[in-house]
Amino acid sequence: MPAALKISPFVGRGGLDPSVSKVYTGWYAVLSGGSFPLHDVSWQYPPGAALPILAPGLVPGLDYGHAFIVLAALCDAAVFALLLWAARRRGRSLAAPWLWTVGLAVLSTMPWNRFDLHVTALAILALIAATARRAWADQAFGAVTAVAAVVKVWPALLLAGTPRGRRTRTAWTAAAVTGTAVTAGFALAMPNAFSFLAAQESRGIQIEPVSSLPFHVARHFGWSGTWAAKDGSHEFVGPWVHGVGIAMQISTVLAFGWLLWWRRRSDRTAARVLPDAALTATLLFVVTSRVISPQYLVWLIGLAAVCLLHGDTTQRPVALLILAACLFTTLDFPLLYRGLRDHASWLSITNLYVRNLLLLAAAWLSARRLWRGTVPARRPV
Repeated sequence: MPAALKISPFVGRGGLDPSVSKVYTGWYAVLSGGSFPLHDVSWQYPPGAALPILAPGLVPGLDYGHAFIVLAALCDAAVFALLLWAARRRGRSLAAPWLWTVGLAVLSTMPWNRFDLHVTALAILALIAATARRAWADQAFGAVTAVAAVVKVWPALLLAGTPRGRRTRTAWTAAAVTGTAVTAGFALAMPNAFSFLAAQESRGIQIEPVSSLPFHVARHFGWSGTWAAKDGSHEFVGPWVHGVGIAMQISTVLAFGWLLWWRRRSDRTAARVLPDAALTATLLFVVTSRVISPQYLVWLIGLAAVCLLHGDTTQRPVALLILAACLFTTLDFPLLYRGLRDHASWLSITNLYVRNLLLLAAAWLSARRLWRGTVPARRPV
């Protein structure tokens, strides 16, 4: 049974998390009226995100908030059962379902209060479907990946490790056709389907990513900037913030350039390469992003769990680093978050430094081990 089932999904004295009771409930009211939120800067997701937001309205006998929690719990249980089935079918250890169980338990109630759990479930399903020895495996992988990417963009990174030749063409074609069809369906059925693009473009440096660390220290040495509630999160405003934001975007481009170079050089025939590459690509995206929200760790735990389904995975030590990062993420949010935001206390800064250094180490180790495990060594002439 998923460890999260043992933890109350509620906060305070029986109250729901504000993400569900206020944000998601507000989005549901707009979406159920047949339109996407146009002037809500916190709506920064592709049109497919309407699916997990609208789904609780189909649950009979419960109000929206409690229905959302129930569906998240069922999703958690389904992922655990899927990982358990995949591990037993291949005669593997139970490391994958256990990592999922422990990781979500360490993240406390947060996973059940975000729709990232639903997206991660789709990503896990796509990666496991890709290993089926059936003619339809690559089509199914591409189609499910596309649906997940239309909900939240990052699952498109699962396509990074597809094998050369026919399998890549099949998976990428299925993803393109499915993604286009789903997006077009939303665009035709509901106005303002692409309003999220303007909100994403205006994002700055949130107070939790790797790029925020210099500003937290600078606040103690006379930096004139501060934080502000902006674009649906808490971001830094002041000198150098814009420049650092551009630098992080450049670093993301460089990271994806490395991925393209890896694809050109690598041997991707082994089944383990697809989930290993997905984890590496997602880690590179996370550490170079201008935003790191706590729910990003749900993505990483899910992808790492799929890697552990393969006995020859290169990512086993990376999974341990991600699990450690989950602990410091929970300490950061919600326990030390107010001290980090309002006072830049040294305890909260130190905790954030440790968490982000763990993620940086995980990204570096993941890329290094992926390269060494897939790129043939050049023989001297």
